[in-house]
Amino acid sequence: MNNKSTALQRTHVQRRLAIAALGMVAGITASLPAWAVSLEEVRDRGTLRVAIANEIPYGFTNMSGDAEGAGPKTVEHIAEALGIDDIEWVTTSFSSLIPGLQAGRFDVVAAEMAVMPDRCAQAIYSEPNTSYGEGLLVQAGNPKGIHGYQDFAERDDIRVAIMAGANQLEMLQQLGVPESQMVTINNNADAISTISTGRADAYAATGTTIGELAGRSNAVESAPDFVDPVIDGEEVRSWGAFTFANDSESLRDAFNQQLAEYKQSDEWREMIAGYGFTPEDIDASFERTTEELCSN
Repeated sequence: MNNKSTALQRTHVQRRLAIAALGMVAGITASLPAWAVSLEEVRDRGTLRVAIANEIPYGFTNMSGDAEGAGPKTVEHIAEALGIDDIEWVTTSFSSLIPGLQAGRFDVVAAEMAVMPDRCAQAIYSEPNTSYGEGLLVQAGNPKGIHGYQDFAERDDIRVAIMAGANQLEMLQQLGVPESQMVTINNNADAISTISTGRADAYAATGTTIGELAGRSNAVESAPDFVDPVIDGEEVRSWGAFTFANDSESLRDAFNQQLAEYKQSDEWREMIAGYGFTPEDIDASFERTTEELCSN
């Protein structure tokens, strides 16, 4: 064997050893327990550390630096009910929410993070606080009787506006809506004028976006009795909940108890609606459990 072959063999052995070492480190890291906090620990501390991802209308800070959104406002109510005097808000990127929980940087995430099986393997969730799907902005009174994306595939007398680059284009294409019935606009701000002037009969976006737009003008409204699109046999809808580190069951369970009571109140419904969630969104938030969503 020449020196070159010997060197190559040595390199391959070193690489295999390095890969094996990395695998051992990963295995050790994966086996380490995630940071857990109990309700009693939070009460003793007197401060609940809550993370948000600065995303309207789910969890964000306003111009004064105060926390706003469906998640933070629900947390404020629950914290008071649990006798927790202070909340420390932590703003971070969405991708850092679960790692931050696992590292113990905060106790709960109030970003209305969608409950999904892969996330359920990394953290634990409360029951859903919100549900959000798609929506349509239509002229006030809904003169064309539009109630869902499928309408544009079944009728040739109506046109739908979409924002350039938005994923509603793909949804409409999958539903079989011809491009001749689509109108592209540059941003959400153009939606109201596009609909009110009749350039298009509806604007397709997320339900929360539609709700926020509908509140800006009496010339438009959210399409009533909206039917969420079904793509590949699945309804396009998400359920948002509060997220906790594994083994923080006592804190999560306390949240669930207070959340269940709060969601029965008019105060909760008015607060959620105030952030653009439609009546359909509010009703849908009761339709699925976290156990169901984690097992899908």
